[in-house]
Amino acid sequence: MPAMITVRDVSKTYSEGTASVRALESASLEVQGGEIVLLMGPSGSGKTTLLSIMGCILRPSGGEVRIRGRVVSNLTERELPEVRLRNIGFVFQGFNLFPTLTAQENIELTLDVMGVSRRDAHRRAEELIERVGLTDRSHASPADMSGGQKQRVAIARALAGDPEIILADEPTAALDTQSGRNVTELLRELARDRGRSVIVVTHDPRLVDFADRIIHIEDGKTEQTGGNVQ
Repeated sequence: MPAMITVRDVSKTYSEGTASVRALESASLEVQGGEIVLLMGPSGSGKTTLLSIMGCILRPSGGEVRIRGRVVSNLTERELPEVRLRNIGFVFQGFNLFPTLTAQENIELTLDVMGVSRRDAHRRAEELIERVGLTDRSHASPADMSGGQKQRVAIARALAGDPEIILADEPTAALDTQSGRNVTELLRELARDRGRSVIVVTHDPRLVDFADRIIHIEDGKTEQTGGNVQ
């Protein structure tokens, strides 16, 4: 069975005028279903660039990305949104919730974009809110929620399309110890109990004990280091 996601010799160069910056160089990794993999390294090392390429948000300058064996790095701009919508759930550091919508409405909007009927979207959103432990906050707006609550809504929204791959960028960076642990345990549950591939960019040492593997990135190059299995 092919890996859930494979990155092979990926490079990325940003250019502006005559200036260019090499963000990634021959980066490679594979992630199976059921794994939690951390991407760690100093600021500016290429972590978020690699995550964005894996999520089909950025195109690599070289190399390829495969999802379940299918090459996605050479797809057209018209084809990429469907890949993102059906295969990948994103959890952003800044939550990216719509401030005028309630927690549940933020999730329903994602389902609406996917073409789910209003009735089914409402039911699915209720299920997801319950799964992340926020049933009593389903009608709250983001302004009335704590950082940990907003991050759990963001995770619920990422799960709306039941994606096989979850990509999270610094999901615990702005959270206190207990909220960070709640979010981390939720991500671990997705991998262990639901067989999802969870890839997390982080500087947070609290996540290390939850990871199966750590991919260290420095100067745009990847190197696998230790990890722990729980």
